[in-house]
Amino acid sequence: MTDMQTEIMTIGECMVELAPREDGAFNRNFAGDTFNTAWYLRHALPAETPVHYCSALGTDRISERMLGFMRQAGIGTDRIRRIADRTVGLYMIELDKGERSFIYWRDRSAAKLLAEDREWLAVAVAGKSLLLFSGITLAILSDDHRAILLEVLAKARADGASIAFDPNMRLRLWPDAETMRRAVTQAAEVADVVLPSFDEDSPNFGDASPEDTIARYFKAGASTVVVKNGAGRVFARHAQEGAVTFDPQPVTDVVDTTAAGDSFNAGFLAARLSGAPMVEAIAKGAALSARVIRQRGALVDLAG
Repeated sequence: MTDMQTEIMTIGECMVELAPREDGAFNRNFAGDTFNTAWYLRHALPAETPVHYCSALGTDRISERMLGFMRQAGIGTDRIRRIADRTVGLYMIELDKGERSFIYWRDRSAAKLLAEDREWLAVAVAGKSLLLFSGITLAILSDDHRAILLEVLAKARADGASIAFDPNMRLRLWPDAETMRRAVTQAAEVADVVLPSFDEDSPNFGDASPEDTIARYFKAGASTVVVKNGAGRVFARHAQEGAVTFDPQPVTDVVDTTAAGDSFNAGFLAARLSGAPMVEAIAKGAALSARVIRQRGALVDLAG
């Protein structure tokens, strides 16, 4: 993706996750879309490839525990702001035949201020070869802070970093659909790689087909677009390699689709960083996602 020494950073919000158990109780974990991708990238990449997380946490006990969890996972935490009067957000997963829905509590989330300090953020992303952020990253920020993040990422791109963006559209996090669409389009304009989901882009942007989604993001300036499509065919296009499709193997024993797209992103990006062609990288992403959705929660045991 880039000639810089490989060093990865994802940007966003990690939250406390309450994941349902088979007995009806809940397990407490830590997760969040861009953190999930960092976690799976850490597993998919060689140990010597640094993977960092950029966010903000409080200084309370649960923030300390989250920070310790990140460090234990081998994820760099030196670019996480600590804000004394804030804490971390929380979400609870509800499952219905493997499909998930979420209930959120994030009013005092420190991550909502991750782009408050432009100078700090610019230093945080400097020197990274790949930076990934999402539509949820954008949604939790104020308008001014969102503009700061996009400006800092545009500068990093100009300095040689590759920028990856997952639109990950959650309308309930936005004041209205038009604000969300505008922000997603602005984010795509600073991205090299866009990783949308057709079931989100179609209703929100009126795309009639995955090819329409690809064309729209290419028009915004992306050079790689991979359209995730649930269990269906993946459509993608690369500026040099052209258009490709991939049909994932069906997964008949789905338990929990949480982090399906986040883990796909990690498998795909890790393969591309290793030099894999588009179809092979998509296959790697689909294979990792298939392993994840066979277990409960966002971050699952990949051993064995």
